[in-house]
Amino acid sequence: MTKVAVSGAGGRMGRLVAETVANAAGFELTALFDPNEAGKTIADIEVSGTPEVVVDAEVVVEFTRPDVVMDNLRTWRALGKHAVVGTSGFDADRVAEVEELWGDGPPNCLIVPNFSIGAVVMMRLAELAAPHFDAAEIIELHHDRKVDAPSGTAAATAERIAAKAPDQRREVQSRELTAGARGAMVAGIPVHSIRLPGLVAHQEVLFGGLGETLSIRHDTTDRQAFMPGVVLGIRKVADLPSPVTVGLDALLGL
Repeated sequence: MTKVAVSGAGGRMGRLVAETVANAAGFELTALFDPNEAGKTIADIEVSGTPEVVVDAEVVVEFTRPDVVMDNLRTWRALGKHAVVGTSGFDADRVAEVEELWGDGPPNCLIVPNFSIGAVVMMRLAELAAPHFDAAEIIELHHDRKVDAPSGTAAATAERIAAKAPDQRREVQSRELTAGARGAMVAGIPVHSIRLPGLVAHQEVLFGGLGETLSIRHDTTDRQAFMPGVVLGIRKVADLPSPVTVGLDALLGL
C-alpha cells in the first residue's frame, strides 16, 4: 500500500487527483496540503495549510503554481518524499534547478509536462517527424483560467523538436504589424497560445516541407484523461533509475 499526499489539493487538478488516489487500488490517501483551502474536506480528509502534514506519505503529488512549486519541492526533498510533479513552467533551466536540488537521491522526482497518455504519444510522434520536415510550429489551446502561457506541454514539445531538428528552415517574409502575431519563440519554434472558455487542453503540431504538411493533434475533453498517467507516475516514481526524470515516456516504453 503506497501512502500518498496531494499538494495543491484545493485546485481543479489537485482535487481530482485526491479523489482518484482515494479510490485507486494499492494507494492510501494520507494527507492534503493547500494553504489557500485549509480546513476544507476533500475525499474525506481535511486540507492542511502546513506542509509537514505529508510526513507519513511516501509520495507527494504536486499540482500547484509555478511561483510556489520550487519552495514546495525543497520541502518534499528535505522530508525525503518522492515527488510526482504536474505543475507547469518546467523549462530546461528549472529542470536543471531541480536536478541540483535533488542531488543523487533517493527520493526521486518525476516531472510530467502532461499526464495524458495521448499527449505523450503526440509529443513522441512530433519528435519522430521533426528531422523529416523543414520547419514546425505549435498551436496550443487551453481554458482561460490556465495560469501560464505557453503550456508546459508546448514548451516541452518545442524543445524536443529542436533537439531533433535544430535547423528550422523557413523563409518567412511577413512583417509583424502587431507584436506577437507570429507567436513566441521556444527553442526556435514558434508557439501560439489560445485561451478560451470551453476548452480543456489541446495541441496541434504543424510541420511543413516541400509540397506537403503534416499535422499532429491531440485533444483532451475531460480532465479524467490525466488520471491514468498520474496513477502510473505514483506507482513507478520510486523505481525510476534517475533521481530526476522528465515525462512519462520511459514509464510507457517510449
